[in-house]
Amino acid sequence: MATVNVYLTFNGNTEEAFNFYKSVFGGEFSYIGRFKDMPVDENCPPLSEEEGNKIMHVSLPISKETVLMASDSTNFSGEVTFGTNMSVSINTATLEEAKHLFDGLSEKGKITMPLEKTFWGAHFGMFTDQFGIHWMVNYDEPQA
Repeated sequence: MATVNVYLTFNGNTEEAFNFYKSVFGGEFSYIGRFKDMPVDENCPPLSEEEGNKIMHVSLPISKETVLMASDSTNFSGEVTFGTNMSVSINTATLEEAKHLFDGLSEKGKITMPLEKTFWGAHFGMFTDQFGIHWMVNYDEPQA
């Protein structure tokens, strides 16, 4: 069954914001990665040192069921507009469920990243639905 979490996007201050959230909620980051740690993609322009040090993804479990997640925007992704800097993030139990939810919710919407296998070992995709809501769908492949 799918779980739903909030995904936030910041203009370069994700690390500061999440250190604050961690001080309030407690716990530890389950993941924190920077753009410079990503594999090189020939379709993307090289990142400056400043861009490379921005947060690509951070996860902070805040309860048994809920994970607060975020990333920084980059020159490639564009400036964040506050009020639209949140997405609904769905993690599914199966690839079939991920495909079903992605295809159904993105109908008549705008796909910004097709649901496909990623370098971090998941199937992941993003879109804005026909009502203007930003969504992310993720299925983590079982670890061998």
